Amino acid sequence: MRIVDPGPSPQALCAPLSRGARRAGLRRSVWMALHAQLRSATLSSRLRGSAPSRSRLLCACATTPPPPEACDLLAYLNASPTPFHAVAESAARLRAAGFAELSEREAWSLSPGGRYYFTRNASTLVAFALGRKVQPGSRFVVVGAHTDSPCLKLKPINKALPRSGFLTLGVEPYGGGLWYSWFDRDLSLAGRCLVRGPEGALAHRLVRIARPVLRIPSLAIHLNREVNTEGFKVNAQQHLPSILASSVKSALASRAPAPEEGPGAPRSHPLLQTLLSAELGCAPDDIADFELQVVDTQAATLGGAYDEFIYSGRLDNLTSCYTSLAALLASSSDDSLAEEGAVRVLAHFDHEEVGSQSAAGAGSTVMLETVRRIATQLGRGEEGVVERSLRASFLVSADMAHGVHPNYSDKHDAAHAPAMHGGLTIKHNANQRYATDGVTAFIFRELGKRVGVPVQEFTIRSDLACGSTIGPIIAASTGMRCVDVGAPMLSMHSIREMCATDDVGYAIRHFSAVYERFSTIDIAVDG
Repeated sequence: MRIVDPGPSPQALCAPLSRGARRAGLRRSVWMALHAQLRSATLSSRLRGSAPSRSRLLCACATTPPPPEACDLLAYLNASPTPFHAVAESAARLRAAGFAELSEREAWSLSPGGRYYFTRNASTLVAFALGRKVQPGSRFVVVGAHTDSPCLKLKPINKALPRSGFLTLGVEPYGGGLWYSWFDRDLSLAGRCLVRGPEGALAHRLVRIARPVLRIPSLAIHLNREVNTEGFKVNAQQHLPSILASSVKSALASRAPAPEEGPGAPRSHPLLQTLLSAELGCAPDDIADFELQVVDTQAATLGGAYDEFIYSGRLDNLTSCYTSLAALLASSSDDSLAEEGAVRVLAHFDHEEVGSQSAAGAGSTVMLETVRRIATQLGRGEEGVVERSLRASFLVSADMAHGVHPNYSDKHDAAHAPAMHGGLTIKHNANQRYATDGVTAFIFRELGKRVGVPVQEFTIRSDLACGSTIGPIIAASTGMRCVDVGAPMLSMHSIREMCATDDVGYAIRHFSAVYERFSTIDIAVDG
């Protein structure tokens, strides 16, 4: 993705960094090539969220360019500040690849070789491609992930009432975030709004305020001397309300009366309505309701001395969403589906971070209804087609994994310490917090071996509690065989997380192998 001028070699561009070359002055051709790079680096700077610098481009010549799929992941992350935006971005990519949109409220007409998708609540997405040789009882090969991440969500009544001279917005923590990491960040708002049209009809509209409009300041060390020894203790109700404006400035700017109180009063402050309406291009009173969350304004970026890392929010679990989407798109060409007898499915669910028990979560009817509707059409009235399909199916539950931390390596079992750049990690837990078993682990490991990608293993220390994923939930409700996997990362559930660029490509290749090769390996293992 980084644009390099084809004229001078990397060595020529790096040569001016030597002391002798600096004294002698750069050759005109090298300067012109560098100038062309600087002018053409728009895409790179946009992905990084910062302006390109001469020294950075010069130094980068000595390294291998980052994988293109890692750069594309940056674009996906930057387009997806909320689950609503992530689903919209995924849907746009599916449509561009020829997938037809379905509605759960309407009858489906499916054809072998066809490619389809639908959404629920605008925050959950299911896409599938039918092999041209599908039959009654055909297996489903599924890669599942989740669109949500821990965040701060605005409370439904948000009048931004004055607090010590500031207008603050009330927020509620969503999921298990590292909330201390949200302090002293340049924050903003994103989500969806219900907007009234000219004749009163309501429309669902995505909104994102790109500039920083919120901040949660930390308390000065002078007023909290023990913070570095006793820890940063966050009271969500008291400490997380976010500063929107100074109350005096707001009053002078608007010259409006204070927000009304009592029944029938507006549910949000006029200033908040004004900010949203400016982004949506509507009148403030046209905004009937909204679901908003606080978001970081810092863009996803490449990092590390060799650009070998990705720094971003929401890597857990949009990295899995992106890589599984890329794999399905790569595995859904006409040629790839020509000899396929299975249904290749992508399922991105909302609300995993809070237990998945919602109408749009993995604990809902989404997965089972998808299988039932497709299998019923393929079955043409045969007995047991849904049950036969489920028992033949395979689910990869893709959620990020805990990479070994260099400063806290004792938090890992020494034999199960996934490393960055080491490929996807198979996650095991004897107490079924992950749904992996010996057979599904072997299948996934063997698929990686066949396409030449590395595979790692993880189980949590026996004296620590284990988290869970959508894997056990879907496996229990459908009876599908399941393996839990994920790319290693650091800073999980922080506002800024970290993973390796190489693992993005490994994940895409591995998930592509699941889609394209599972039917062959499954005959050998479970024929």
